[in-house]
Amino acid sequence: MEFLQKLEDVLKDRKLNLPDKSYTAELFKAGVDRILKKIGEEAGEVIVSAKNPDQDELIHELADLLFHMQVLIVSRNLSIKDVVDELEARHS
Repeated sequence: MEFLQKLEDVLKDRKLNLPDKSYTAELFKAGVDRILKKIGEEAGEVIVSAKNPDQDELIHELADLLFHMQVLIVSRNLSIKDVVDELEARHS
């Protein structure tokens, strides 16, 4: 979880400062529709890789999906903690 918080901090900075030559800044500039498109693409890649035996490929695709989900979280002014808190509440 500590790394996910650090990543969130980086994403918040990219959203605020929109540095040149930053993939993440380009996503924020393009808006939520572009972010959602990437999530859809990555989810499809997770599905395909999950049907294959290559665990490394699956981990790679899951990381891509999680990254883009975090971009969405930050774009909507939420936090990964909000999501974790919801999961914890469901299992209390």
